[in-house]
Amino acid sequence: MSTEPRVGWDVGGAHLKAARVSGDGKVERAIQIPCALWQGLGRLRASMDAALSEIGPARDHAITMSGELADLFANRQQGVAAILGTMSDCLPQTRLHVYAGAAGFLGPGDALVQHGRVASANWRATAELVATRIPAAIVFDIGSTTTDIVPIADSRVCARGSDDASRLTSEELLYLGVTRTPLMALAPRWPFDGEWTGICNEHFATTADVYRLTGDLPPGADQHASADNGPKTVDASARRLARMVGLDRESATLDAWVRLAGWLKATQIARTEAVMARILSARGLDPGVPLVGAGAGRFLVRDIARRSGRQYIDFADMLGCPVDAEWMADCAPAVSVALLSLRI
Repeated sequence: MSTEPRVGWDVGGAHLKAARVSGDGKVERAIQIPCALWQGLGRLRASMDAALSEIGPARDHAITMSGELADLFANRQQGVAAILGTMSDCLPQTRLHVYAGAAGFLGPGDALVQHGRVASANWRATAELVATRIPAAIVFDIGSTTTDIVPIADSRVCARGSDDASRLTSEELLYLGVTRTPLMALAPRWPFDGEWTGICNEHFATTADVYRLTGDLPPGADQHASADNGPKTVDASARRLARMVGLDRESATLDAWVRLAGWLKATQIARTEAVMARILSARGLDPGVPLVGAGAGRFLVRDIARRSGRQYIDFADMLGCPVDAEWMADCAPAVSVALLSLRI
């Protein structure tokens, strides 16, 4: 077991997350930097440079990822290889520990051979860490783009899915987030002005607009440009939302657009609750388990816990993080691989 500090990395398709932990397991710092990986590996290099200037040096680095899905790459194998190659270039003369899910940590060479285990395993890192602290729970990591829903029983991860395809089938992976999700993903028709209306299947607005209007959007969570590259204000979000139903901002009062945003929030919650109900129906799961919330969208998990009368446990509170608690929970996979890697 190492006594030296570690830096954990979660390389996503839209953000780079990093966390520094001490050798005795205290989380010292966590940061998230926008990284439009689909625009080229140069974006990752620039984000790595920015992160390292803030997070500080270390000899040991633990890596997990989901960025291999970016359409910059022909397939996941190429994506894993390109990301690991870039990380190696940016972290010379260090030891790299690549997270491979149930297979644990691998060296870069073995990780390339077992790329299927490495690809998009970041959800499991968070769940495995939670399982060391809480013996039974449902873990939700709701981020900018996706929602991970992972059951834990008897201090072990008991998810049905293991990769993106099987997790999409089981709905333990939902492509629903709180900033980048296009709004046509929430429902094909919406209630407005006393009618059900069809919507424009265009990238006119995102969930960041919904949660800006409802007042739930955490500060700093929306790090990418808006759908129209316009301002990130309540009025601008209402204007983008109005386009989704073929109208202008001036076609209705601001209160009407806020009410519509509230319905869209309720729709996202309902879809998430339906998956939770299915998971809780499985044998061996305690129906009264607490909900653990991670990610920028964990405010939705708090609402779900309250609605279902369950205990809510924030990921940062679970770790007892006294500083940067918001970022600790937003960057849960990076924090988790750093802490898990201390065991090797």
